[in-house]
Amino acid sequence: MLIPIGDADDPRIAPYRAVRERDLAGREGRFVAEGAVVLRVLLTRSRLAVESVLLSERQAPGLTDLMRHVPADAPVYVAPQAVMGAIVGFPIHRGVLAIGRRGPAASAADLLAGLAPEATVLGLIGIANHDNVGGIFRNAAAFGADAVLLDRTSCDPLYRKAIRVSVGGSLIVPFARAGSALDLVEALAAAEFELVALSPRGAEPLEAYRGARRTALLLGAEGPGLPPEILRRARTLRIPMAAGFDSLNVATASGIALHHLMPAPRPAAGDHEMVAVEPRPQ
Repeated sequence: MLIPIGDADDPRIAPYRAVRERDLAGREGRFVAEGAVVLRVLLTRSRLAVESVLLSERQAPGLTDLMRHVPADAPVYVAPQAVMGAIVGFPIHRGVLAIGRRGPAASAADLLAGLAPEATVLGLIGIANHDNVGGIFRNAAAFGADAVLLDRTSCDPLYRKAIRVSVGGSLIVPFARAGSALDLVEALAAAEFELVALSPRGAEPLEAYRGARRTALLLGAEGPGLPPEILRRARTLRIPMAAGFDSLNVATASGIALHHLMPAPRPAAGDHEMVAVEPRPQ
């Protein structure tokens, strides 16, 4: 049953109010999923629960089949486009939002302990850009990476923009926080992962690396890159580029490296699969 909403101040849709500001302030264990493709991932592929759905009147008729996947206890609200924009605080052209529940956070040690004997994990250190984190999770889902670890300075994979850019990848690839950068690499080493760091100054070209039984691919922020103390702990690889140019977006670099490490994509933890691409708005 679709529940009509005609007033932006209706208390039933309070979790959707002022989306951008509440993304910054936090949502008390909730997150926002935006767009039909992301909502499909949340409803059909994710381990995370959906709490409610908010659709524009324009979008609702075309989503009848998808709405069959909404749990019986999760209300589906429908509002005119203008009212929906007033609720969220900006023109929401996609007309599809949902509130999800994060669930309990896994520790890095527990997440790694639950992986298969052969596994590939990404380690993100100092990556605070939501587009880059979203792009990395998109690549992780596409190439079947088993998990992602993030240090405390990397941004939240369940931030609304990161989820959108990941095309739902951050809803299905398992992840955990690991404290400091040193905590992250020590957790990986304790779980018997070979540490492999991407850097423009890497000692070996990427194509020379054949992968290990357990591989941890470490990625740092654009500009500063990985800290020297982390590079000293890892086998360092570089992606060859044109002479005189050594700059590559970190999300792009992750896709190149994962394609090399996993040339025949396989299902990862949670039986991931990639979904159809939804073009990003300009």
